[in-house]
Amino acid sequence: YGTVRIPPTEFPVTVPGLRSAVEAVRAATTLHALTDVVVAVEQTGEYHRPVSAAWRAAGFEVRVVHPHVTKQYRQAADPGNKTDDTDLMAMHRATVAGFATAESTWPTAFAEGRQLVRHRRDLVVKASRLRTQCQELLHAMMPGFAANFDDLWRSPNPMTIVRKTGSPQAVLDADVTGLARILKDAQLQYKTTTLQKLVAWATQAPPPYALTAIHRLRLIDTHDDILAKELRIQDLEREIAHRLVRTPYVLLLALPGINVASAAEFAFELGPIDRVSHANAITGRAGLFPCRYQSDRVDVHGPIVRAGNKRLRAALLQIGINLNACNQHFQAIATLRRAADMPGGKSIVKTAKTFSRIAYRIVHDRNLLGSHRALQKRHDILHKLTEFHAGHQTPTAAMLADLQHTVEQLPRPEHAREAASLEAELAAAQKKRGPQPLTEILPLVLARLGVTVVQSIPGTDLG
Repeated sequence: YGTVRIPPTEFPVTVPGLRSAVEAVRAATTLHALTDVVVAVEQTGEYHRPVSAAWRAAGFEVRVVHPHVTKQYRQAADPGNKTDDTDLMAMHRATVAGFATAESTWPTAFAEGRQLVRHRRDLVVKASRLRTQCQELLHAMMPGFAANFDDLWRSPNPMTIVRKTGSPQAVLDADVTGLARILKDAQLQYKTTTLQKLVAWATQAPPPYALTAIHRLRLIDTHDDILAKELRIQDLEREIAHRLVRTPYVLLLALPGINVASAAEFAFELGPIDRVSHANAITGRAGLFPCRYQSDRVDVHGPIVRAGNKRLRAALLQIGINLNACNQHFQAIATLRRAADMPGGKSIVKTAKTFSRIAYRIVHDRNLLGSHRALQKRHDILHKLTEFHAGHQTPTAAMLADLQHTVEQLPRPEHAREAASLEAELAAAQKKRGPQPLTEILPLVLARLGVTVVQSIPGTDLG
């Protein structure tokens, strides 16, 4: 009832410090005969988790208060005055009013997956910034070189040439023959017309900046950092795929425009689908809905609300961008929206909203919605996964395990379709020369789908 039983007390986040805090509260509980005790901890990134865990381990009911809630309850009683003591009182009022929530415990696959997708996203952002730095250094060394390529980073060829030459004059001296030798030594394929274009550029390129040697040193170091991050991102994507296939969210790969990374980011930011009550709760949790101001006869809908799970919102918006670009159904709708002068951002939000409804039915009901226009040219999930693992050079045993886990998630009526796709892939793999791990993997996966593969015996005439 507002009576402070223990004054504000600081304690270190150590085992002895947390133990002393627990003992102080237990002593006050006994002394004042308190029968109903709730511990409220303010959410602060990852810093509050050891404190919450310590109180939970001591047998207390723990609630988490969002900083936005603390701010609102503090401003009502102490406008313009922010101290630790006023925050504590605000947290008390928020907890009594029911604005402190209990933290749910996620299954291990989802908890690990969420950390992995966030780590991957951070590395992708850092690698993108490094590419910008690298391109700026490249322009100082070799002005206009990057303009010879639609995407400087799509192929390793451009940066291989840059690292070996380092100036327009060096490219001119190497000529087409020398550039071809550089790429052959690196075991890279190339087009002679591209090399001719580079030599033509070198004949007209402006002189580089004076400190070319220093710029080259910085560029090589930056490029090495990019390559290291790209390898780490590839490793993380394999780990993310291993966890995605153990959830029904892997079924989202049937949608054209959804890949392993986007499906995993959506899945592990949203969490187990059985904890989502309906499709609208997905965009509600992400804050993808307009704010509203209503007073008397004034009723205005404004921009998207600022609250919500920002990472889930980013995953949904990225999926909206991908679907508008790669899914035939959403491409057509986006074209109509542009013709109607709808802003591009609003079109992406609408696509994300539609996707959330489709995703809920696919994942929750395990129904691939064959009648929906967005899935009329659906992708084969197992084929998509084999392409992913082949591109990521996944070991054979890990690839087989992922495909078999995916079969367990597939609805039974979809087995025949997936089997037909894999049979065609197996037939194509058997025609190729050299080691083909798919010829070892696909028969086992087809067996899980209920299809028996008969392999011919070499030297036997079946005619």
